[in-house]
Amino acid sequence: MELGKLGKKCIKALQRGFSLVLASAVIATCVPTAVSAETSALIKEKQSQISSIEKEKKELQAGLTDVKKIRQQLASAKSDLQSYVQELDANLMELQDKIDNLKNSIIMKEIEIKATEQELEAAKQTQVNQYEAMKKRIQFMYEEGDEKFLQMMLESGSINDALNRYDYIQALSAYDANKLQEYVEIAEYVQACKEQLDAEKELLEQTKAAVEEEEAAVAELISDKEIEIQNYSNDIAEQDAAIKEYEAEIAEQNALITELEKAIEEEKKRLAAQNKQARVYDGGMFTWPAPSYTRISDDYGERIHPITKKRHFHNGVDMAAPSGSPILAAYDGEVAAAAYHKSMGNYIMIDHGDGLYTIYMHASKLYVNKGDIVVAGQQIAAVGSTGNSTGPHLHFTVRLNGEYQNPWKYLKG
Repeated sequence: MELGKLGKKCIKALQRGFSLVLASAVIATCVPTAVSAETSALIKEKQSQISSIEKEKKELQAGLTDVKKIRQQLASAKSDLQSYVQELDANLMELQDKIDNLKNSIIMKEIEIKATEQELEAAKQTQVNQYEAMKKRIQFMYEEGDEKFLQMMLESGSINDALNRYDYIQALSAYDANKLQEYVEIAEYVQACKEQLDAEKELLEQTKAAVEEEEAAVAELISDKEIEIQNYSNDIAEQDAAIKEYEAEIAEQNALITELEKAIEEEKKRLAAQNKQARVYDGGMFTWPAPSYTRISDDYGERIHPITKKRHFHNGVDMAAPSGSPILAAYDGEVAAAAYHKSMGNYIMIDHGDGLYTIYMHASKLYVNKGDIVVAGQQIAAVGSTGNSTGPHLHFTVRLNGEYQNPWKYLKG
């Protein structure tokens, strides 16, 4: 039996500064080993996960928006500003979907990274425990040497007893070898966990970079749109034409909003006839609808219009904010409309009861539908620059009994 000599070799290897893995290899080459199926399966699973992460990296890069290609596709529509704006807005909405999905991926990947870090720490602890156990076992083998096993054989009372003791020694040898193999495998598993963690962190950074790239693409397209709208305005021979066009757009918006209000009032009358309670506004103050706003780019009241350059009445408050940032419901209510309009862009209209409505325009994406019940502070849309808009902002209006109101009366005491 050579376990004593092998133990001495292993201890000497450790004393010379070799790792336990090298020392263990001395025994592993002389004694049959049993492979841990569970650890091997975990290693294969990690290798599969790493392959999946590499695939995600390639798909992430392949899915990034080609702004140059979008510009080429939009070039043919520039002769008709309305068509151009609608097509560009459709691209902006698609980009916002991508950004939202990427941000969700970031959240999920951060959760996965935490889980992998926990797996790695657990694997490292197992490795430490196995290392300490192996050191003790090798120390025992070194101290006891071959004499103990020889003594066991010499003290056998019979041939059968000797065979039983020999079987015991063989089983002990197999146990030692198996433990060494387990240590080697847990070391491989620790390495696989590290590789997976590194790959996940790299994918996370690439996803964050992709969000920045997609947001830059949104900014480029919005800039293009602003230039085209401004060029269109400058190219109009008579400024009166621009004024008439603007007034016609506002009149169309008002007609649509009035039509929606009338439909809601008719529904309320029908409910009243059935003795059903209609929504009632309780007089509470509004939640600020654009928490990420950077400034008020245009206030309620008379102002110089940025396109016509003439004085017009501005029926709401414009809150400049980053594209994709949240738009919140100002107060509890029911969504009366959630749609796209050529001048309002993506817009939402909320019924708060007693003839009071709030309207949110130019969103990049809508998160609610007509008929949804919303509460104050709930995200209903994302800031954008759809419709007749020259930069990312929320155009926020308040109407009471068919008339525009100063939003500040509801936003401030």
